[in-house]
Amino acid sequence: MSTVDLARGWLGTPYKHQQKVKGAGCDCLGLLRGVYEEVTGLESEKPPPYTPSWGEAQGKELMLAAARKYLEPCDKVEPGAVLVFRMKKGSVAKHCGIVTGKDAMVHAHAHRGVVEEVLGDYWQRRIVGVFKFPES
Repeated sequence: MSTVDLARGWLGTPYKHQQKVKGAGCDCLGLLRGVYEEVTGLESEKPPPYTPSWGEAQGKELMLAAARKYLEPCDKVEPGAVLVFRMKKGSVAKHCGIVTGKDAMVHAHAHRGVVEEVLGDYWQRRIVGVFKFPES
């Protein structure tokens, strides 16, 4: 099964902070960890407890550091790629999604759960990292 199919398998999962259970609840990091486990067959490392604004208190790029540790850098925003976003200029990166098409991604939205939506200008301007899952 492709990475895109695996990511779409999480659609409709409710948003639940710090969770990663397909169909029951996840946040954006839980979605990424769940798909990582499905793609690689490896168990993902559980992150330390974090707030919805994790990393901001320390000012550290925790999400980007984790992406660099577990994923491979990628030059193209293409289906299957993992995107890391900085939601505000000057803040730490704290959101992620998985590209599903030329202009679409799956991500966990705090008010709508896991959704597939257009990867338009709003999101394009916030991309700070593009990665791909390692070969299993």
